[in-house]
Amino acid sequence: MFSKGKCEVKYELLDNASESNPSSIKRSCLPKICTIILVLVFILMYILVILPKIREEISKQYRYPKPVGPKPKNHEAATKSPLPSKVCNAEVKNGPLIKVGSFRTYVIGSYMDHRYEPRQITSVAIAYRFEDVPYHCMMCCDGGNISSTRAMHSIHSDHYNFDYGTADITCEFSPDCYSPTHVAITSSDQAGSITSFQPIGNLVIPKSFPFTFTVCISVMYNYSKVLNLIQAMEMFKLLGVQRVAIYKSSCDSDTQKVLDYYVKMGFVELIPWTVEDYIKVSMGWQKDKSPGELHYHGQVPALNDCVHRYMYQSHYVALQDLDELILPLNVRTWTELLLELEKMHGTEVGFEFENNVFPFTAKAQMNYEQKSWNSIEGTNVLKYVDRIPVNPYVFNNIKVIVNPRLVLEATVHGLLKTVNGHSTVRVNHDIARLYHSKDIEYPSDTHLIRDERLWEYAEDLIPAVSKVLQDCGFIKT
Repeated sequence: MFSKGKCEVKYELLDNASESNPSSIKRSCLPKICTIILVLVFILMYILVILPKIREEISKQYRYPKPVGPKPKNHEAATKSPLPSKVCNAEVKNGPLIKVGSFRTYVIGSYMDHRYEPRQITSVAIAYRFEDVPYHCMMCCDGGNISSTRAMHSIHSDHYNFDYGTADITCEFSPDCYSPTHVAITSSDQAGSITSFQPIGNLVIPKSFPFTFTVCISVMYNYSKVLNLIQAMEMFKLLGVQRVAIYKSSCDSDTQKVLDYYVKMGFVELIPWTVEDYIKVSMGWQKDKSPGELHYHGQVPALNDCVHRYMYQSHYVALQDLDELILPLNVRTWTELLLELEKMHGTEVGFEFENNVFPFTAKAQMNYEQKSWNSIEGTNVLKYVDRIPVNPYVFNNIKVIVNPRLVLEATVHGLLKTVNGHSTVRVNHDIARLYHSKDIEYPSDTHLIRDERLWEYAEDLIPAVSKVLQDCGFIKT
């Protein structure tokens, strides 16, 4: 008897001693071969079935459900129930600005933050930087009882030396209130100090995100450029955006008509931005040149509120203005672009895009002139495809697309803090860039660069814009 591995091979002497019995060999090896096959099958099942499930469970700790595309138009109407008028014997207010007692602090929105263990409530606020405030969180629990905890707060560094800045007020849960539904930020831990409760957003993480891409626009003020608004909305659609959140301070009646049109179809969420009723806002970002108490209409707190508002609704958010478009150069949509960028840089960073200015003071190109649009307020961006060269020695006003669950503090041109300490990576301008169309003067000796990328969307953009103008009654069919 000889052994070969673990399979014993037996030989029998036959009449012809030079021959062995193959059938005997097969019978003795068969059980061992079957065992090996079963082991291989189990390994294959582990790789194909069990291992992906393990990875899925591990990934849940990051709270990043996969996007499933846009909601049906009637989704929100079917799923949102009306807010109660009172909870825990106090009035319910949903902001956007709620004053905290006698302090110069105004809460914009309050949201459950599932990135921490235990969970916490984060209220995005505007706070007077020179006031030492002992905030308290008064939470209304499911059973109707009120629970109080001391709040922590921090003011973002990008206040630009104005008196007010963006603040995060955070509340940890108390043991007797595991499932709060509403919160009041107060200056006292006494129930009598509560003037109103605010609903807590993001109470539950959905199994899948309603949106892949959301654009956060802050802030719309004194806006009247109807044509540019419609062109922006329709370009966002062509790029793959499913929701645009606009923090609106003021606009004319024609603009409001267009906004109502997009709100009705479920594409736009309009957040009334009433900060000017409480705080003197600056018209610019430099205090010495544009006096006020708060930087540029409260743009920074609005952006941070938008990040929290869509943290568990959208796979990505883009923080930008209405006169800006992030255009991929090698693919057509943001979906294709982000797949490309994730392969290059991973999923744990944000993506920043180089700002390129296309001045309306340059020579107009008439390739896509639309005479029916001439009476509409605004400028046809398709007529301006010459850009000013980027100066590498000055700060570039980049804008970002980022996974909102990575963001702790956002600012106008990037991120201040993230959950993993990573910032944003600059996307190569040969892959994608920011197209910023605006009315701006430039030196007469500037050699403009022809860039016709926007024209590649013209055949789809023009009929889409014309349809909205017709639907809103601005032009005839």
